[in-house]
Parts: sequence; C-alpha cells; structure tokens
Amino acid sequence: MAYHHLALAAKDMKATHAFYEGIMGFELVKVEVAPVAGGGWGKHFFYRMDNDDSKFIAFWELHDTAKQDEHIYDLNKAANLPTLTNHFSFSVDTKEDLVQWREKWREAGLNVFEIDHNWCHSIYTTDPNGNGVEFCVTTGEFTGTDRERALAALDETEFKPSPPPVYMNMWEAKSTG
Repeated sequence: MAYHHLALAAKDMKATHAFYEGIMGFELVKVEVAPVAGGGWGKHFFYRMDNDDSKFIAFWELHDTAKQDEHIYDLNKAANLPTLTNHFSFSVDTKEDLVQWREKWREAGLNVFEIDHNWCHSIYTTDPNGNGVEFCVTTGEFTGTDRERALAALDETEFKPSPPPVYMNMWEAKSTG
C-alpha cells in the first residue's frame, strides 16, 4: 500500500511552489480552499508526482489561524530534533538519476549532502520551509541477517553502530549569478 499524499504547511507558498514545481518537477494540479479546524481558512495545494494521479505532495497556505505568527514550518525545529531527522525521501531508479538530481539542485542554488549508506545512496537538501528532502536509490539487497539485526536493535540500549558510510560529501550550491 502506498500513501496518496503527504500534506505539510508552507511558510511561503510562492517559494514552495517555485521549489516543488520549478525545481522538483511536480505539477500543481489542484487546490482546495476551505475552513480549517480551530478557525481561519486555508488553501490546500496538490502537486502530482510522476504524472500519477494517485501520488501527491500537498501544502497548506494558512490564513487567519490562531497564533499564525508563531507557526514553525520546519518539522525538525517544531519537534526540537536534529536537522534532517524528519525528512521525506523520493525514489530514483539509478545512481545516474541521483547525480542528475544533485546537479539540478546545485544549479538551483541549493547545497546538497550526499551519502552512500552501504545499502542505498542518497542526496539531501532542504525546501523553502526548512524541511529535509531526499532522493534515494536502493543499491543492495536485504538478507535474513539484516532483519535479525533490525529486530535485535528494537531492544538494544547501548550504542552499536552500523558500518560507516562508504562515501559522504557536501556539495556547495553553484553560483546562480
């Protein structure tokens, strides 16, 4: 079962639109304007992913809500968590696709963190709301030993690190001027 959409609040909907449609290539296809719980109203924007009418990311632009000036849009700041703890990850099929996205993000003026986790390879940046966005390609297979390790970790209380990443790099944004 896949999810239909992920919905988040947007600090600046025009900047969010520029990122998700202009850079990510997701198409804005629908808006719902409605009252929101607790008072106020919002515009709920839906962006279609991969030309698939069953996969969306959506954003709320809120108006006249209680304590609107105090809203925190970065999921990690709101939860008092380290950067990139909460993030959303989109799948790519090949490492070449990952390199294309990395360079597209850099050309758009974004810094990119890249890491080969030994079983998947990922790149990360942040959206205009401060939320972590990842593209990831699975590069390995899962074994019974992997499952046993994961199950054992449920009860562990001591630090037992995984093998270190094969590769990590911070890619600076390319100059946009």
